[in-house]
Amino acid sequence: MAKRSVLIIGCGSIGERHLRCFQQTGRAEPTACDVNPALLQKMAETYKVPTLTDWEKAVDSGKFELVVICAPAQFHIPMSIRALRAGCHVLCEKPLAVTVKGVEDLIRARNETGKQIAIAYTLHSMPFLAQARDFIRQGTLGPILQATSLAGQAFHLFRPAYAKVYYRSHSSGGGAIQDALTHTANWVESVVGPADSLICDCAHLSLADVDVEDTVHIAARHGKVMVSYALNQFQMPNESTIMFNTAVGSVKIELHNQRWGVLNKFGGEWEWHEAPVAHRDNHYIAQANAFLDQLDGKPSSLCSVEAAAQTLRFNLAALASAKANGSRIFCRDIHE
Repeated sequence: MAKRSVLIIGCGSIGERHLRCFQQTGRAEPTACDVNPALLQKMAETYKVPTLTDWEKAVDSGKFELVVICAPAQFHIPMSIRALRAGCHVLCEKPLAVTVKGVEDLIRARNETGKQIAIAYTLHSMPFLAQARDFIRQGTLGPILQATSLAGQAFHLFRPAYAKVYYRSHSSGGGAIQDALTHTANWVESVVGPADSLICDCAHLSLADVDVEDTVHIAARHGKVMVSYALNQFQMPNESTIMFNTAVGSVKIELHNQRWGVLNKFGGEWEWHEAPVAHRDNHYIAQANAFLDQLDGKPSSLCSVEAAAQTLRFNLAALASAKANGSRIFCRDIHE
């Protein structure tokens, strides 16, 4: 089968990772596109790929089957619509946007063109998380009543250039809510359903050279399920744990150990389901393969536009709640 032609728009750290991982599938021929000559030179020298500077001409050329959008978040929707209308399938980075304006236009463009689009919330590509979600959905432990998410990492060590890129501003998708916690919220919503409302307290406590929040506490209602989210971006241990609790047992997920466990007996031991901890690229390769499978007509395992739009409302409700001194905000009331 012929390899798919893929245009990577935006070749910063995440764009480079997408380029590298699509290349490693053996099913795609990437082309790098960016306005920064130094980045393009790096892509050409490191990965031996063609490079372009004008994304609009590239998209309209008809040469690319698939576009991966890695530009700042305020450009995600207009770029995606342009690509869909030009006949390209689209894999778009998260978050979907920084405002809900344009979401309906994006859905309309997808429906009218018949092209595929998915949003790159990478947790959907991790097999151990799919296994945990399938177990929860089976209902063996009864209905989920409450869930907790606790996460943190030394963000400045993982992303030393954070203050010079999109992260520094909410308007480009930055801050801990839109850049980090959004991954967990999106995946939790895939397990227990969409958040209806939330209360958010957040602050900038540590990260140098930015003033966006690096610490977040959220209390949310997902239907009848109560969920708490806590995240900071300065602690030394790189750890993330999610727990789902029922009246008769619990499911614990340790993302840092890439395992999940069940405990359904008071005083008992966790029954762990473990797998070798994969390199981070493995999940992006899996995501690339999943989207290529989607183009081949297989069922989608990735995040849909509709699910990403719901998580966008979660993000914006959290920011609105924090701005309103912790007032409860309903996601349905987010209109901009």
